[in-house]
Amino acid sequence: MEFDLDYAREVLVNEAKAINSIVSIVDGSFEQAVEAMYNCKGSVILSGIGKAGIIGEKISATLASTGTPSHFLHPAEAIHGDLGRLRDDDIVIVLSHGGETSEVIRFINLVKQLGIMLISVTGDAKSTLAKYSDITLCMGKQNEVCPLGVAPSVSTTCMLAIGDALALTVMKARNFGVEDYVRFHPGGSLGARLMTVGQSMMFKAGEKLPLANQGETIRQMLEETSDVKRHGAVIAVDADGKLAGVITDADLRRLVAKHGEKAFDFKVSDIMTADCKRIRVDALAAEATALFHKFRIDELPVVDAEGKPLGLIDVQDVLTIKVVG
Repeated sequence: MEFDLDYAREVLVNEAKAINSIVSIVDGSFEQAVEAMYNCKGSVILSGIGKAGIIGEKISATLASTGTPSHFLHPAEAIHGDLGRLRDDDIVIVLSHGGETSEVIRFINLVKQLGIMLISVTGDAKSTLAKYSDITLCMGKQNEVCPLGVAPSVSTTCMLAIGDALALTVMKARNFGVEDYVRFHPGGSLGARLMTVGQSMMFKAGEKLPLANQGETIRQMLEETSDVKRHGAVIAVDADGKLAGVITDADLRRLVAKHGEKAFDFKVSDIMTADCKRIRVDALAAEATALFHKFRIDELPVVDAEGKPLGLIDVQDVLTIKVVG
């Protein structure tokens, strides 16, 4: 069987051209839609029938994962009880290329009766859907690229692109950052890669840290850190509270093995590693993993912008969340 690969390339080229042709949809109406979604106190509800409905589900998922509460409502299911999912402060976005599908028309009548804002993404500015929408985003009639010219292809690709433009513009306006994204993707590999040191270190804000002044004796250091939770190192600080060095369990074992009881009279500054590796609290956990691998170390002091210790991150902490360098 020979396949027409030239036709496959033509599909891609034509869909790309179609997306490029609808850039003008980003106008005053688009801005109104973004503003409404940004200020929405309820949820942004996506709806559509057939392939447009599938695109609506994807847009809803994108919104939900980027800081805008959203879910999908099937038009046919809505008139059989699921209309109860809607609330006064929601916004409904309906996707329909022709804007005349019977299930969609029946659904939008119910939405209008409830007084809920309706935004449409359609190819016909004169359609019933567009007529009854508060905001219409018209992408124009699109010629499908399937061999029969009927299977939704170009039209759904354009809908998806418009949905992404809406969702990501709202995301940007919310200043939705890496930590926000990780919070909504705790189980995903991408979320793990974006997790920060501050999120994965063993010590959290307000918890007592294994800190010691570099001028103290080892005995004093051990007394002061005896009630600190599990840790494999002690952070040495200078008079200004900035990181001066680190002492690991291995450093202490070697000191005691060599000097016995006299080891406890040594100063912290005598045995600490003064040029120890460190990492900023806002760095990615993957960066910590890279340091662990490169320098064969197990503990990293975590510091703020001024170099003051905020915690420790252990190699086991990042292995637990499956962060890879």
